[in-house]
Amino acid sequence: QLQLVESGGGLVQPGGSLRLSCAASGFTVDDYTIGWFRQAPGKEREGVLCISMRGGITNYAASVKGRFTISRDNAKNTVYLEMNSLNPEDTAVYYCAASRERLCGGILDFISWGQGTQVTVSS
Repeated sequence: QLQLVESGGGLVQPGGSLRLSCAASGFTVDDYTIGWFRQAPGKEREGVLCISMRGGITNYAASVKGRFTISRDNAKNTVYLEMNSLNPEDTAVYYCAASRERLCGGILDFISWGQGTQVTVSS
């Protein structure tokens, strides 16, 4: 059974940084395409970044370009989302999800989701 568990969220001041972790069990992360998504209150869930099976990276959100990076540690079976220069508009619940597609695609491709971790950017 595919399981994903996010961690690393919290309260951070504007301009600060956080690193989110997505720990996988029941499968190996490099056999799947893994995406990070976020959902702010009253808004639809949106894609942030994605890493494909072969390591290709797709940026879904122009607002995070140059500030967020995605990486994968196969030995730890974990995918990370490094977030820098955070601003209040980044406040959301962040989710990781797994897709069997070889490439990063739309949200409907993602078949298994974690429970989410809250990120709040506020002074």
